[in-house]
Amino acid sequence: MTRTADTRNQLVTFFLLTYVVTWVSWLGAWAISDGGFARAGLWMLPFYLGVFAPGFVAVWLTFRSEGSTGVRALLRRLVQWEAGLRWYVFALTYMAAIKLAAALIHRLATGEWPLFGSEPLYLMLAATLGSMVVFGQSGEEVGWRGYGLPRLAGRIGLGGASIVVGIMWATWHLPLFFIPGTGTTGQSFPIYLLGVTAISVAITWLYQRTNGSLFLTMLMHSAINNTKDIVPSVGPKPTSPFAISATLIGWLTAGLMWVCAAYLLFRMKRKTAPDEGRT
Repeated sequence: MTRTADTRNQLVTFFLLTYVVTWVSWLGAWAISDGGFARAGLWMLPFYLGVFAPGFVAVWLTFRSEGSTGVRALLRRLVQWEAGLRWYVFALTYMAAIKLAAALIHRLATGEWPLFGSEPLYLMLAATLGSMVVFGQSGEEVGWRGYGLPRLAGRIGLGGASIVVGIMWATWHLPLFFIPGTGTTGQSFPIYLLGVTAISVAITWLYQRTNGSLFLTMLMHSAINNTKDIVPSVGPKPTSPFAISATLIGWLTAGLMWVCAAYLLFRMKRKTAPDEGRT
């Protein structure tokens, strides 16, 4: 088997197993949440198994192909924190800056400010730091950026890989748009897909500029989750998760994210990931 074919098989196996483990786990969590287990909180066990599935699958596949040495090298990047201050600022403020810019454009276009979130900034920062590990950013980043991205970049370039990973990352969340009681239940999946793919490009840029640091991508992932509602985008829920529906601030946010993504894609061109070709 050629190296190219081997990498292709690794990628297919990674994405397929990640989807199967996650979706089965989330559907299992939903199934038991309607029964007596819900009161005991046992639904959280399969739910978080699904959340961390990208990382678990990546570690297992790395162990199969590279042994414990490869696993240590992969996980070591979770604590690869040495980077310039500007990259920490980028990770922490990227989404907040886009949201505030969207709010300003909204004000100029309509004469009114959009609704701002009520959560204090210090709580956003605390939640960003606390959720890096507890709520799954570590598990996701080990899989998406630690395992999938460098292998894809070796085949189609870093920019193309960032888009493919973004599409796979967004689609991985799809069951949460149908399972009752989640934060995305009933929301517009096409708008979500558009935004997450643009976010993937920005996180990939950070990854490339920090020599493959998963610590920084975890930080940015967590900061995005915890600062996106500084100016909430969600409006009335559409009739279907596949309806194309968004508020004005939602469209402005998506537009600004893709302006930034286009610039970053131009800068990346076909540059490779720091550990491209790792097998």
